[in-house]
Amino acid sequence: MRHLRDFGLTVVVLGLLGVAAGLAWSALAPRTPYIVTQGGPELADPTTQSLIAADGWFAVITGVAGLACGVGAYLLSRKGRPLALLSGLAVGGLLAGFLALSVGSSLGGPMVQAAAPGAAAVGSTVDVLAITAHGVLLCWALVAVAIFGLLESIDGYRDSPLRQPYAGEPPHTGS
Repeated sequence: MRHLRDFGLTVVVLGLLGVAAGLAWSALAPRTPYIVTQGGPELADPTTQSLIAADGWFAVITGVAGLACGVGAYLLSRKGRPLALLSGLAVGGLLAGFLALSVGSSLGGPMVQAAAPGAAAVGSTVDVLAITAHGVLLCWALVAVAIFGLLESIDGYRDSPLRQPYAGEPPHTGS
């Protein structure tokens, strides 16, 4: 039951942090200008770098959050139940990435208005915050799990009898 509680608590905490990350992403990432046409929104400048910048900001924010969560979960796991925390990091990291995207892009809500027929005047420009590289949604979970695993393996190696000469056994003197 403790494992389930630790797993659930980890997922909930990461979900709440995902909302905060979405707010940070919305505040830091540049918006991309779109022109409303009869067929829907189209990029105002096809050579804009703001699409890549928005993806980059999302990856940096969720990557740093994943790093912090991975280290925090590792430190908490030293009391036991590392599997519950590790699986909570994986599931919670995916949830946090999705929530960060949802919250951040909903604050840049003009895309919904631009896509809805008749919601925005044809020819008007709207600034939109969105990601184009959907793989960045995995950044939080991947970084958190990877750093947790790295720290756990370093700690395990330090305590391993294989690290000692002769696997912890005294050397044979040959007599």
